[in-house]
Amino acid sequence: MPAMLRPLTRAVTYTRWVHLLIATVAGVLTGYLRYEARHAGAGVWLWYATLPVPVLMLAALVPAMRRVEGVQARLLLVPGPQDPEGRATAGISTAPSRSWRDRGRTAGWLLLRLEAGVAVSALTVQLPTLAVAFARAAAGQRSAFTGLPAIEAPHWWYGLLVPLPLVVLFAVVVGAGSLMAAAAPLLLGPSAAERLASLEARTERLLEHNRLAQELHDSIGHALTVSVVQAGAARAAGSAEFTDRALAAIEETGRQALEDLERALRLLRQDAPRPADRPALTEAERLLESARAAGSAVHAEFGGPLETLPGPVSREGYRMVQEALTNVLRHAGPVPVSVRIAAGADTLELEVRNPLPGGSAVPAGGDQGRGLRGIRERAALLGGEAETGPGDDGEWRVRVRLPLRRLG
Repeated sequence: MPAMLRPLTRAVTYTRWVHLLIATVAGVLTGYLRYEARHAGAGVWLWYATLPVPVLMLAALVPAMRRVEGVQARLLLVPGPQDPEGRATAGISTAPSRSWRDRGRTAGWLLLRLEAGVAVSALTVQLPTLAVAFARAAAGQRSAFTGLPAIEAPHWWYGLLVPLPLVVLFAVVVGAGSLMAAAAPLLLGPSAAERLASLEARTERLLEHNRLAQELHDSIGHALTVSVVQAGAARAAGSAEFTDRALAAIEETGRQALEDLERALRLLRQDAPRPADRPALTEAERLLESARAAGSAVHAEFGGPLETLPGPVSREGYRMVQEALTNVLRHAGPVPVSVRIAAGADTLELEVRNPLPGGSAVPAGGDQGRGLRGIRERAALLGGEAETGPGDDGEWRVRVRLPLRRLG
């Protein structure tokens, strides 16, 4: 099909035509208040194009008018993402006016839509009428249509002119529709404040998704590591009593992991849990029990009022301890672990230490994985610092210092 005829097959051509015709309604309603029906003719379109202007300028001051026009433009000018021009949909706002600049752009849009709509509506009526006049003249009949000069000398060659008004109408409709679709993002597009708010919202969603990924890594990774270590120890022990204890520990760890997974899934379903529902350092004992159940001898030292810690610090601190213990079990196995959690007046200190396996400087994969990097990232976001690495005494250490006064 030739490219010139392709717009005939596109639904957007006709929805844009409808959008322009609707714009004439305001002109018709106000025009008939001033111009009686007996005066109807070509001049009436001038009234339709001028009388509604003050009314539309006042309507543009109403904040909801921008929303109404934005919805219409989205539905009729760029209807549906299947059309290549559907990409422009995102550039048309459906929010009410929030500033005088928004109201001014809305007024400009209403004026443009009125004038373009009246012009297209006039041609939609007059050009088909002219085509009929040419057809009647070609048939030997004298034409006398309202608003058009009469054809006094009918002749067959008028038949050659019949398609011309329809071609002109088609070109005008396509051109005017494209003009309105191009003008809509400029006059109805989001303001700078709306674009900034949208960017902030996308940034918040991205940060939340990153936090969710870290939560899943820490929680599910810890549960799987503990379960694997427990299952391997139970098989090697060959003791029914030890196997029962291991299965009980795996069951409890799996239950906790399922709770964390459910919280993460609620977040993905945009039904995010309250931050208070996430585990905090006051529940750190359950992490220590999981490590003990996996075979590690855990020495814990708690200091300060953990229950009074700021919520973000306490929740992120819990995840840091969890990831540190997971790394111990994953890379060193069930070795003795020392955990210190000390809440002072200005600082929260976390420390997890364990002997390096086989005297190696760094456990396999220790400083290359996501877990230790996640600990440092969490600490940095809270304005603190984290150190991970081997010490001079042959132990692997994870040390975290988080400020409290700024967040308290």
